[in-house]
Amino acid sequence: MSKFVFSVLIVAALADHIDRDARILDQRSDVNPDGSYQYNYQTSNGIAVQENGVGGHLSQGVAQWYSPEGTPITLQWRADENGYQPSGDHLPTPPPVPSHVLRALEWIRTHPPKDEPIRRFF
Repeated sequence: MSKFVFSVLIVAALADHIDRDARILDQRSDVNPDGSYQYNYQTSNGIAVQENGVGGHLSQGVAQWYSPEGTPITLQWRADENGYQPSGDHLPTPPPVPSHVLRALEWIRTHPPKDEPIRRFF
């Protein structure tokens, strides 16, 4: 959690389009004895982040900010035993798999290799 917060703050500090005089408008943080936590903050330049989870097991949250062009960006994430899973309209998506590759994969699936005897040449 602290690595993410630190990285968000570093990115915010280094970005040229972000107001250097931004102020924190709201900031809250709760950490419970059972390891669960939640925090959020909002700044005067439109950055807002909230996250909750259980330390070392689960983290989920959302971050919002504005691109240099003024477009609102929303990033949602979940991190658990299945890894880090970000989502947002601004994230790149892979191109579709070409049809010839899908056909080849289907052919391989329906024609499994046959066991062949090992030939020794000595």
